[in-house]
Amino acid sequence: MGSIMDRRLRRAPDAEWVLMYRLGLSRKRIAELVRVHPAVVGYHLVIARRQDPGLETAHHAAAAARTSPSPRSLARMDEIIAWIMAEARLPRGHSENRGERSMARWLSDRRREAAEGTLDPAYRDGLARVPEWTGNHRAIADEARWHDRLAELVDFRAEGNDWPRHHDYASEREHTLGVWIHAQRYKRRRGDLDPAKVMLLDQAAPGWQTGRKRGRTPRRRPVPGCAHCGQVEPSTQLKAVPTGVQPGPSGAGPEPG
Repeated sequence: MGSIMDRRLRRAPDAEWVLMYRLGLSRKRIAELVRVHPAVVGYHLVIARRQDPGLETAHHAAAAARTSPSPRSLARMDEIIAWIMAEARLPRGHSENRGERSMARWLSDRRREAAEGTLDPAYRDGLARVPEWTGNHRAIADEARWHDRLAELVDFRAEGNDWPRHHDYASEREHTLGVWIHAQRYKRRRGDLDPAKVMLLDQAAPGWQTGRKRGRTPRRRPVPGCAHCGQVEPSTQLKAVPTGVQPGPSGAGPEPG
């Protein structure tokens, strides 16, 4: 499985997945069809959209032309809306009630479709009766930004650059990516990083957890007022002792002959 995933990521974007997206299929549906994690499909689509700015427009147009929800699906929506109005809250995905968890999953799917621009107008208009159904807009935006940053990191490394730094950086681009990858490493050490994201980072950016190798020659500080930029501080240099003269105690000076 790992080798298959690695090949998929190396040749991103996958032409077959991009075609399915262009025909209106959502990221989740594509992932179900090809049996990979939705995050992997998301990574490919980020690359594809950057290569073809018209892909997103074509995707929305195709999605809008797809068959509208069935009467049974619309009835399910009405059932969920009625439940929300009666309980005065949204269904919880961690509820002990299986029916409530099912409703939470249904709403989660509609939120994802709304974020991808594929939500059917019938669902959009019906769910407008409970505006709070959209949930956390910031979380949706953060998820999209995460995949964008990963694609940018892959590009940065592919250009022959070392791992980006969040300090002593050479450009704002490196700084942005350095801060991002530093945050991913911190979350990974704490166990707070989504396992799916760990897997995607491992496959798309091998070595991300280690980063730059230690033991490299540090930059030398220039001596104030000295024209030689790379000169080492005088205090760190050994003082030359004339031939035949023995240094005094503690190197204070030459002893008299």
